[in-house]
Amino acid sequence: MSASHMNLMFRWLASGSTIALIAPGVAQAQTAPPPADQTQQTEEQRPTTANTSSAEAPAGVSGNDIVITGIRASLRQSMDIKKNAQGVVDAISAEEMGKFPDTNLAESLQRITGVSIDRSNGEGSVVTVRGFGPEYNLILLNGRQMPTANFGNGDGAPNSRAFDFANLASEGIAAVEVYKSGRVTLPTGGIGSTINILTPRPLDRPGMRATLSAKGVLDTSRNGKDKITPEVAGIFSDTFADNRVGILVTGSYQRRKASVNSANVGWRDGYLGSENNWGSLPATGQTNRPGPTDVYQVQQNASYDLNDIDRRRINGQAVLQFRPMDNLTGTLDYTYSQNKVEIRNSNVGVWFNFGDVTSEWTDGPVAGPIFYSENFAPPDPGCTAPSPPAPNACNIGKDLSYSGSLTANRSVNKSIGGNLAWDPFHQLHLEFDAHHSTAESKPTNKFGSNMSVGNAVFGIANQNINYENDLPIINVTMAPGVDELDPANITPTGNAFRTAYFKDRIDQAQLKGNWDFDGSFLDSIDFGVSYVDNKIRSAFGVIQNDTWGGAGPASDIPDDIFTLETLPDKFPGISGHNDPAMIQSFYTFDFERMVALIDSLYGTCSHPTPAGKPTGVGCLAQFSTDRRIKERTLAPYLQANMVFDLFQRPSHLRAGIRYERTKINSAALVPVPIGTQWAAANEFNITNGPDSAFTSLKGKYHEWLPAVDFDVEPIHNVKLRASYSHTITRADYQSMQGGLTLGNLFRVGGGDGNQGNPNLLPFKSKNIDLSAEWYYGKESYLSVGYFHKDVSNYISNTIVEQTAFDLHTPVGGPRYNAAIAAGAVTPEDIRAYIALHYPSTVIVSGPQTLIQSLPEDPLLNFKIVTPANSDQKAKISGWEFNVQHSFWNTGFGAILNYTIVNGSAKFDNTLPHSVFQFALVGLSDSANAVLFYDKHGIQARLAYNWRDKFLSNDGGGRNPTYTEAYGQLDGNASYEFRKGYTVFVEGINLTGSSRRTHQRHVNNVSFVSPGYARYMAGVRVSF
Repeated sequence: MSASHMNLMFRWLASGSTIALIAPGVAQAQTAPPPADQTQQTEEQRPTTANTSSAEAPAGVSGNDIVITGIRASLRQSMDIKKNAQGVVDAISAEEMGKFPDTNLAESLQRITGVSIDRSNGEGSVVTVRGFGPEYNLILLNGRQMPTANFGNGDGAPNSRAFDFANLASEGIAAVEVYKSGRVTLPTGGIGSTINILTPRPLDRPGMRATLSAKGVLDTSRNGKDKITPEVAGIFSDTFADNRVGILVTGSYQRRKASVNSANVGWRDGYLGSENNWGSLPATGQTNRPGPTDVYQVQQNASYDLNDIDRRRINGQAVLQFRPMDNLTGTLDYTYSQNKVEIRNSNVGVWFNFGDVTSEWTDGPVAGPIFYSENFAPPDPGCTAPSPPAPNACNIGKDLSYSGSLTANRSVNKSIGGNLAWDPFHQLHLEFDAHHSTAESKPTNKFGSNMSVGNAVFGIANQNINYENDLPIINVTMAPGVDELDPANITPTGNAFRTAYFKDRIDQAQLKGNWDFDGSFLDSIDFGVSYVDNKIRSAFGVIQNDTWGGAGPASDIPDDIFTLETLPDKFPGISGHNDPAMIQSFYTFDFERMVALIDSLYGTCSHPTPAGKPTGVGCLAQFSTDRRIKERTLAPYLQANMVFDLFQRPSHLRAGIRYERTKINSAALVPVPIGTQWAAANEFNITNGPDSAFTSLKGKYHEWLPAVDFDVEPIHNVKLRASYSHTITRADYQSMQGGLTLGNLFRVGGGDGNQGNPNLLPFKSKNIDLSAEWYYGKESYLSVGYFHKDVSNYISNTIVEQTAFDLHTPVGGPRYNAAIAAGAVTPEDIRAYIALHYPSTVIVSGPQTLIQSLPEDPLLNFKIVTPANSDQKAKISGWEFNVQHSFWNTGFGAILNYTIVNGSAKFDNTLPHSVFQFALVGLSDSANAVLFYDKHGIQARLAYNWRDKFLSNDGGGRNPTYTEAYGQLDGNASYEFRKGYTVFVEGINLTGSSRRTHQRHVNNVSFVSPGYARYMAGVRVSF
C-alpha cells in the first residue's frame, strides 16, 4: 500500500468526534431510576414520544437492578453518548442537582477537547473552539438562540456577538452541549461551534427534591484585603397530580471581591528602520538602532494599574410543566440573570513625546526595545500648571500622570419561553417552541461605562522604561525641587467620561417534527422551520475635557483627597517586581469626591470642553452614536436518518439540508462635525455641531447549509465516523452599522473613522470531521480525531483615504508655515507663535489655548475603515486526542486530552504596519489533564488546563498582539459525611499563574498581570 493511501486511511480512522466529559460525582449504589443529571439528554437521545421521561431507567434496567451512580455512571454515560451520537457532540453534565464541575461555565467548558477560554477580571468569560474565538460560537439556551450583551471595555459603541459566560452561575445548569459539526436542526451562527446550555425540568425527575448550598470565597488577589464574600444557591423541584404537573425554581447569589493589577504599555505602529515618522527613532543616540529593513515598535504610553473589583451575580429560573395526557407535554419557563461589576481603577503612568531620546535594541529583523529614555527641560522658574495663555505662556514641565476611574456596569438577561411537545400517534412527534429574550448592558453609576480622571505632577526631567524583565520597569526622575510624592504638587488635568449602552432582543419561533418509519432503512425524517427576529441597539457618547496642561492650580485640590499606595508588592511572582528602579509608590484619590470637586470648580461634567453633551445626570453623556440593527432570519430544514448494515456491521447515515434567508435593516445616528482645533502639543480634536445625521442601509443574503453524518462499527467496540457540513457566522454589529463615524481625536498625520456595510455575507465554513474510537473497558476509552475547515467570506477592513465633512487642519496651513519660517521648531513653539500673531483664530478657554482651523488650511485627511467581504480564504485543521481511563475499582481515574490546531494564515512580524496582513486569530494548541478519586463518599479532583501562545488581536491586520502560553491548576474535594450532607473545598489557580501579552517582539509587552489563588469552602444539603 502506498504512503498516500496509508495516510488517507489513517485520517479516516483517526478523528475525535464526541467527547462527553461528565465530571465525577459521589459514588454510591442505589436502586433505579438514576438521577436526572445522569440521564440528561442530548439531541440524539430526544424521546420520540412526548411522555418519555429522561428520569426513566436506561434500557435493560429493571426496578430491582442496582444502578451505579457518581463517577462510574458518569464515565459509562460519557461513553454511551459518544458511542451512540451522530456527528461531533461534546457534553458536560452536572455532577448532581445544583452542582456543576466548576463554579463558572466557561471554566468547565475548557475541560473539553478543543475548547479554550479567555478570562476577564480573573474569571472565565468567553470561549474559543478549535481556534475560533467567541464571535464565531453561537450560544443556545434549551435549543433557543440567546441574545448577547458583551459590553467590552465600555469605551465605545458595543459591537460583539460574543456571549459572556460570566453572566451565568453554574448552579442552575443541568448540562452544556458543544456541537462542533453542523446540525441542520439547530439555529445557525457558529462556525466554531454551537453551544447549547440545558437547564433542569421537573418532569424529568418526578417527586420532590431540593438542594441548598452556601460557601465563602476568599480571593487572595485583593489589594491588602482578604475579606470572605458569600455565595448561596438553591434548587427546588416537585411534581403533583400523579406526576402530571411539575414546578422547579432555582436561584443563586454570588459576590466576589478581587483585584487585577497590571502593567500596560501602548505601542505605536511597526516602523521600518528606514522610516522617518513622528514617533520613529532619531538617527543618533541609539544603541544597536534597528537597520533599514528591520521592523520595530516604540511605546506611546506606559502605566501601572491597580483595579479593585466587586462583582455581584444573581441568577434564577422558574419552570412550570404539565402533561394533561400521555402524548402532550407543555413547558413554561422564565430565566433571569444579572451581573453587576464595579471596578475602581488607580494608575500612575507616562506618555512619550519622542524628543530627546536614547535607547537600546535587540537585533532584527524584528527588533525589540531593551530600554527607552527621554529627557525633558525643567519647568521655567516660577511657572506652574496650568500655564497661562499666550503670550505669557511658560514651560510647566513634563507630566507624571496619576489617574483613576470608577465603573459600575450591569448586564441583565431575561428570557421567557414556552414549549409544546405532542405525539398525535406513535410515528409522529411534533414540537413547537417560542421565546422572547433580551440582554441589556449599561452603566449603573453617574460617571459612565468607561472614564479617566487625570491628575499630574509636572516636572519630569527623565522618564525611562526597561524591558529586560517580564514586568516593564517604569522609572521617572523629577527636576530639582519637584517632589512627586508631595500631594501639594498634584494638579487636576484632563478627563473623559464615556457612556455606552447595548441591548439585544430576540424573538424566535420554531416548529419541529419527526416521523418514525418503524425500523425500515429510512428510519426517520426530521423537518421543521425557525424564524428569528433579532433587534440590536448600540449607543455611545462622551464628555471630554482636554485640560491636560492643567484644569486649575494644584492648590484647588485638598491634600487629604489623596492616599499613598505602594507598587512593588502588587506584582509578586513577576520578574522585575523587586527592581529598585521601578516607581515605588504613587497617589490614588477618592474618585467620587474628586469628580464632585472638579465639576464644581471647572464645570467638568456640566460644561465640558471640547466634546460632549451632558444628560444632566452626573457625568453621563448624551449618545452621539446610536446604531440600530434589525436582523430577520427564516430557516426551514429537512433531514433523513438511515439505519442499515454495511458488510454486516451496524451503520448510520444522517443527511439534511437547511436553508437560511436573512434580511438586515441598519440605521445609525451619528454626529456631524463642524470644525477642528489644536488643543495641545500633540492633541487635535474634532468639534461637532448641535445636530446629528440619520442614515439607513439595507442588506440581505441566503445560504444552503448541508450536513451529513456517517458512522460504522467495523468490529466490536470500535467505531469510525465521518461528517461533512456547512456552517456560518454572521458579521459583527459594528461592521453592519449604517453610518460614517469619525474619531474625536486626530494627530499630525490625520484622523480616522469607520463606515459599516449591512450587506456583508456571513463567514462560511465547509467542515470535515473524521474519528476513530475504541471502547476498551467498561468506563474507559480512547479516541483520535481529525478536523478540517475551509473558511471563506472573511471581512477585510479596507482603508480608504478621504476627506470628510469639509474639515481642515491647522497643520501645514499658512499660520503653521509662518511659524516654521520664523524659527519655531517644537509644537509648543508653533502654537505660541500662532497665538501671538493670529489671536483672532484662537479661543482661550481658561488655561486652554485652542487654535481653530480655517478654510485656507489644508483639508484634513481621514483613513476610513470600511468592511467588505474579501477573497481571502483560510484553512484550519487539527487533531484531537482523548483518553478516559478508570483504574479498575480503586476509585481513581484520569481524563487526558490534547488538541493541535493549524491555520493557513499567520501574521508575519517582519513586515511593517504599512503592509496589511490577513491572519487567523485565536489558533493555539491546548491540553487538559484531570485526575480524580471518587469512592466511599469522598471526591477529589485536580485539573490542569494549558493553552499555547496565540495571536489574540491582529490590530486591524497591521499590528499584532499575542497572548503568551498559560497554564492553570484547579482542584476541589468533598466529603458526604451524612446522606445528603456534603462539605467541600475548591481552589482556582492554585499555583498563581500570571498572564502576559506582547506585540511583535516579546519585549513589546502590552499587558502583564500577576495571578493569585481563589479558595472556596462550604456545605451542600440535598433532600
